Amino acid sequence: MYRDTFMPSKKPASRQAWTLLCALALSGCASSRTQVEDVREQPSEVAPRTSELPPDPLNAQRFAAQYPNPNECERQARRYLPLSRDDAWTALKACVDGTPFTSLQALMSGTWSQELRSRPGAAALIAKVVAQRGGSVEGDLRLLNEQRLPIFSLAAAMAQPDTYKGRFILVRAQVGDVRIAEEKPTVWLVEQGLGSVGTEQQVGIASRRDARSTTAGNLTGETTLVGGNVNGSLSKDKTTRDSKTVLRYDNISSDTGREALGRLPKADPFLSPGRDFVILARFDGMRTTSGALDEDDEGPRVPVLSIVSYYIPHPLVVY
Repeated sequence: MYRDTFMPSKKPASRQAWTLLCALALSGCASSRTQVEDVREQPSEVAPRTSELPPDPLNAQRFAAQYPNPNECERQARRYLPLSRDDAWTALKACVDGTPFTSLQALMSGTWSQELRSRPGAAALIAKVVAQRGGSVEGDLRLLNEQRLPIFSLAAAMAQPDTYKGRFILVRAQVGDVRIAEEKPTVWLVEQGLGSVGTEQQVGIASRRDARSTTAGNLTGETTLVGGNVNGSLSKDKTTRDSKTVLRYDNISSDTGREALGRLPKADPFLSPGRDFVILARFDGMRTTSGALDEDDEGPRVPVLSIVSYYIPHPLVVY
């Protein structure tokens, strides 16, 4: 009897032990599986943080190649501003130098105001953008002056020389003459205004129809000299041409009547006469020339500019 009651009592205990061991084993497996899953999830959390920013802007060529679209390039350069304004400026210059950047409005939006007013090369960067937009200096200067950026026109400098002396001047001009005196070359600049002229251009294939008709017979009439009949014939030619045309506009530069004397630090063979350039210069004041008709009169006064940089304007104009 004792044996029968004792043996059954051990079976539940063994079941409890096995149950406890299985629970511990399962909890161990669950914890190890959780750790493996955590390790696998860590790289996916870190990867987006490292890929949020575009390539290193210090490599300007690589940065511009990564974003050939100028608007996208400027947007990516803007993302560096909270981290490093130097890197952001380097990236923006890469956009202007490496892409067909023409969005002057993006520069005037206020995001780059601090850089455009404080960076040494800001004026040259703006001049290049104006040239890439087609060189409509008069129109683009209005946008710059609305944002209080200190770049002015040649007409304003000539009207108030003392006010604008030492300030940046942006002018579209042709080189008329190049002279070298005491190893310091000077160029004669003729300011050019930009306008558009409309012309009709044919579209498609034109058709032409030629017709000829002849009428013969007697013409009766009287003359004051001799009497009698007048005989003759009458012929008629007719040509019809059908074509379709559209009105197109071409940009044409014209002389404004203003001229200036430009100073160069050294001779530059690429600043060739007869071509239009967008020129950034500092206004040095007015100079009296020796072209007076009377000995008692002074010669005409011309503005003197120290050329900082120049760019060839694009043939198409962005408005």
